[in-house]
Amino acid sequence: MNVAFEAGEVDRFRNTVARRLGLQFDDAKLGFLGDLLRRRLSAHGDVCESYLRNLEAGTSQNEWNWLVQELTVPETYFFRNMDQFRAFSEGVLPCRMHARETHRRLRFLSAACASGEEAYTLAILLREVSADPSWAVSIQGIDVNPAMLEKAAHARYSSWALRETPLDVQRRWFRPEGRDIVLDETIRASVHFGVRNLMEDDSEIWQPEAYDAIFCRNVIMYFTEEASKAVVARITHALAPGGYLFLGHAETLRGLSHDFHLHHTHGTFYYQRKEGADQPAKRFSTGMATTSTLVAPPLAAIVDEADTWVGAICSATERIQALAKAPIRPSLPGRSIPISHVEPGWNLRIPLDLLRREHFAEALDVVQALPPESAHDPDALLLQAVLLAHSGRLAPAEEVCRRLLKIDELNSGAHYVLALCREGARDQPAATNHDQVAVYLDPAFAMPRLHLGLLARRAGDSDTARRELG
Repeated sequence: MNVAFEAGEVDRFRNTVARRLGLQFDDAKLGFLGDLLRRRLSAHGDVCESYLRNLEAGTSQNEWNWLVQELTVPETYFFRNMDQFRAFSEGVLPCRMHARETHRRLRFLSAACASGEEAYTLAILLREVSADPSWAVSIQGIDVNPAMLEKAAHARYSSWALRETPLDVQRRWFRPEGRDIVLDETIRASVHFGVRNLMEDDSEIWQPEAYDAIFCRNVIMYFTEEASKAVVARITHALAPGGYLFLGHAETLRGLSHDFHLHHTHGTFYYQRKEGADQPAKRFSTGMATTSTLVAPPLAAIVDEADTWVGAICSATERIQALAKAPIRPSLPGRSIPISHVEPGWNLRIPLDLLRREHFAEALDVVQALPPESAHDPDALLLQAVLLAHSGRLAPAEEVCRRLLKIDELNSGAHYVLALCREGARDQPAATNHDQVAVYLDPAFAMPRLHLGLLARRAGDSDTARRELG
């Protein structure tokens, strides 16, 4: 059945999928969506208008179940990203057991659990780390794909699903059965699965302050911004104060929420819900400069002139500084969460223009003369920190950055400037840590990677230097 679509029909299908499942498909995926829509019309012998109308009305759950299998990515395996599970068992679990000592009850959620490996990994860790039977432990796995949950319920896997599972764990909790490997019944019985759509405000799943930790990994990276914010808001509501959230390595809460502290341990990043975070999130106005515009210059100013890489670094800096010649955008990338619709009573255009023309002292004078209220504006604080660093006043620059991070803990620019300040204080481990945080929060931010490369090169770590500079 060769279907020719009317104008806008494939886009309408894309929008319907986004509303129902939260999934985002850019224009490059319109061909894939068109092929999928064509196949479904052929399977039903339906016309496009009727099919789309039924999808929008939600009258065919079976059809949505079929589409979910085509549109979602169910790839997972046991002990995936082991560093996160180490952080969970060695840091998060003892912390939550201490917090729950009175009631001796723990609850965990594996959101978008696919075929169950993540949820079962949590069950294995809980059994091995805390064998005290007086604790009541609940693990819930949810996914929108019924076929994947059916596989999870059977708990039968191929050896490939255990490729990162330690051999001693395999021997204790798995047994071969024909070509499959079967999970121990006691572990299997400790996890409960249910079909749930993260886009739905399900009161049974999203009970207030119910969970001690939620794993929602490699999910929001596929969502629209609106869907991501909605899911993160539900997670915030459902986590106990002090509870933990694990995202995928390529995911961040930057631009989505200010209700969490960022943790960096065991070689990984994860989040802890702030006390009182279920109140409306603290909002702030965003300023006029891009992160790269603000924080590119200090590296060239601090690099040792005798360094043989200085030419390459300065050239890279110049390329990044060239971005400043583009029209100024209305907000910083990834931080578009305004406090209100009222513009601040000060303008950063003048000091930014002075910064671009390398009139650093004059720019700093303008920033420091801003009204007292500007002390709560992240962009004004970041600009002040950059200018202080330019002038070699690293201690005041660091103090301003720490004030900024109390307002916006996920500010990648502040972490980068802190890395420069810590290097100036000869504290290379802290400098490296702040650069790594900056890169995690904003993977497209080039300067912390350049700085990491220089730090590694000076420490004699040529492999890391080559990777980061590359």
